[in-house]
Amino acid sequence: MKLRRLPEDFQVTELSTAVANGGPFALYRLTKTSIGTPEAIGAINQRWQIHRKRISYGGLKDRHAVTVQYLTIHNGPRKDLQQKSFQLEYIGQTSAAYNTDSFRGNRFVLVLRDMTQDEIETALSAIDAVQQYGLPNYFDDQRFGSLGFSGEWIGRSWCLSDWERALWLALADLHEHDSSSEKKQKRLLQELWGQWPECQQQLERSHRRSIVTYLSDKVKAGKDPDFRGAFARISVDLRGLYLSAYQSALWNRLLSRLVERICPADCCSTVPLLSGPSCFPVSIPADRPQTTDDSFSLFSAELPLPSARIDRPEGLMGEILDQILAEEQMELRQLRVKYPRDSFFSKGRRKAIVQPQQLTAATAEDDLYPRRQKLTLSFDLPRGSYATILVKRLSWTGSTLESS
Repeated sequence: MKLRRLPEDFQVTELSTAVANGGPFALYRLTKTSIGTPEAIGAINQRWQIHRKRISYGGLKDRHAVTVQYLTIHNGPRKDLQQKSFQLEYIGQTSAAYNTDSFRGNRFVLVLRDMTQDEIETALSAIDAVQQYGLPNYFDDQRFGSLGFSGEWIGRSWCLSDWERALWLALADLHEHDSSSEKKQKRLLQELWGQWPECQQQLERSHRRSIVTYLSDKVKAGKDPDFRGAFARISVDLRGLYLSAYQSALWNRLLSRLVERICPADCCSTVPLLSGPSCFPVSIPADRPQTTDDSFSLFSAELPLPSARIDRPEGLMGEILDQILAEEQMELRQLRVKYPRDSFFSKGRRKAIVQPQQLTAATAEDDLYPRRQKLTLSFDLPRGSYATILVKRLSWTGSTLESS
């Protein structure tokens, strides 16, 4: 089974609630193909010479896809903009900047290719189960791009003020999708770690070398290397990704443990995610007596994003969170950023189970893979939910979904 063989195999349309009712903010529709949201915003900035702070949007959309989303520019141009990889269409004026509250979710159209008849039947059967029992609202692997081969979370070392380890993980830990040149630079840094002047000389010019230069200058001045100050020199956007990845991984583990505790083993399936093995309910016995945990846990629950900013949850959820943090050798009070103060964990709650709306599936002969079939899925999900989690639920049989 293959996903994203063509950009149009993964289509996302933001379900906006913004209204062009007049005001100081120009509202636009952004349609892009095979380009990330930050890159498109950067191109708009460059073309129109607009300060980045004047542009607001609701969220990041997939790079390897055809996507439609909305944005506002304070006192922005009342015209369209056409570039090679995107089109910006002026809609009108609105009274407030666009943000995550300006849309209710996303509509997806996905094409799964190179499927056997058995895979088609497995997926169609799983769709019936998802429509009946819902879908665990896990953060998917796109959220965890900062996790390297070490398997260690940068956010954890950061919270524990282990500055040298946090810096090593951020600068030197190898990742699956590193380019050959990136791997070479990281291996060089690993070999020369602690030899800062020599490391500075051998690294290629980059943000990484500028941080190493900061450490090298300290050593040359006869001082100890300042790992705390060096870590703070990583861009605030990257550091924010480190925190969200760690927090999301803890949330995933909290949900998975809840599913394990509430659903019998024969009614669950475990799917590997980068955040760890994650339990999916695939059925619920009709004769199983309802308990307090049942009514709380899955279908109506909202789980807090773990951090020191929340109170310890009551009951089963608090018990499981304590266990997870104990495995991390941490307490809830330690799940916070002491320095630098420009970064912090998100605070909020996230639904444990989501129900894909208007879920349809259609099969046909695959035009790219002879003698194989393709499955076209169309569905809506709330904002922040991952379409790829649904794909994994429909396709998991112990094999790996292949994506371009």
